[in-house]
Amino acid sequence: MDLKQLRYFVAVAEELHFGRAASRLCISQPALSFDIKKLEGQLDIQLLNRNNKSVSLTNAGQVLLEEARYLLLRAEQARRLTQRSAEGFAGRLSLGFVNSILHRGLPQAVKAFERDHPDTEIVLMEMNSADQAQALQRGQIDLGFVHGGTFAAGIHSETLLAEPFLCCLPLGHRLAQVSRIDLAQLANDDFILFPREVSPHYHDLIIARCVAAGFSPRIRHETRLWQTVVAMVTHEMGVALVPQTLAMIGQPGVRYCEIEGPGAPSQILAIRLEAKPSAAAENFLGTLKSLLPPVTTGP
Repeated sequence: MDLKQLRYFVAVAEELHFGRAASRLCISQPALSFDIKKLEGQLDIQLLNRNNKSVSLTNAGQVLLEEARYLLLRAEQARRLTQRSAEGFAGRLSLGFVNSILHRGLPQAVKAFERDHPDTEIVLMEMNSADQAQALQRGQIDLGFVHGGTFAAGIHSETLLAEPFLCCLPLGHRLAQVSRIDLAQLANDDFILFPREVSPHYHDLIIARCVAAGFSPRIRHETRLWQTVVAMVTHEMGVALVPQTLAMIGQPGVRYCEIEGPGAPSQILAIRLEAKPSAAAENFLGTLKSLLPPVTTGP
């Protein structure tokens, strides 16, 4: 199994059509079919179900697709790192991040760090918090920026930001013109949230906040990203509780309201391995801290 075969397999798996995949790869369809069969023969596993009408992935093919994408990404990063090393660059710093920190200084920190450390290239990888913790343990990232949570032994975490949750309402909502609401006023509304497995920490915080207000939220729709949550609110598909940072994006079609009473904040933490501290990671963290706004304790 080589990188060319993996690249060919990924093209077929994504297109689910040999003709389109061959066109995308600029090779003939018979040549592509031959290489895929050769790959399956080497692995002694069927990766694709195919007939005259359709192509689909087997369970084994789905597993290989995820691994192949990762291997191809790492191979490209290795190529670029080697090339940059020949040009005088010393190394690479891989950072995992959740989207909200893009609005809290991460891009500025990257630019400042690369200006002060021109021999180091920063690679950003957007992942949810749980995936970042796993990537850190696997050596796939050097430093992660996550939402609050509980992490395995050997992972050091440090709180960078703490800010309140806001209620996100569509503009046509009955409470959209109110600046501060009692959460109990939303007891009969449909809520938009993500599945608990995506972020148990945030999921439980939001449920607990509603329960403390005297009701269990009626979760009508689920999605995996905060941006999608807000987008669904704009389409009047429900209401949501979101970190204050989301209000900084300026999404039209929604209104953000403060929530009466105390509640656990939304947090952004930096995580790294305790056993293998990276000087580059520590230096970058210092750069980011110097650019962060003060920790927010209220809206």
